[in-house]
Amino acid sequence: MTTLTVTPTGQLPFESEMLQYLGVKPGENIEIEKLPDARIILKAAKSRSFRDLQGCLKGKTNGQVLSIEEINEAIEESAIAAMERT
Repeated sequence: MTTLTVTPTGQLPFESEMLQYLGVKPGENIEIEKLPDARIILKAAKSRSFRDLQGCLKGKTNGQVLSIEEINEAIEESAIAAMERT
């Protein structure tokens, strides 16, 4: 277990090892969820962008033309898979 000390200015510094574990880099955010009995859950706040979907159709078409429904389904499957990895 790691113990953190609140600074005189009210900040809570994290060791780089903890930030690496969360996958958080400078400038990125951490989500905090308050639980009963003064507990919290910290997790990396992953922003999703259109660029996250880049390449999601690769290898799924075998050169054939897809309908918009098939494209949307492939994008949805890839987005779900990406969220499960985080």
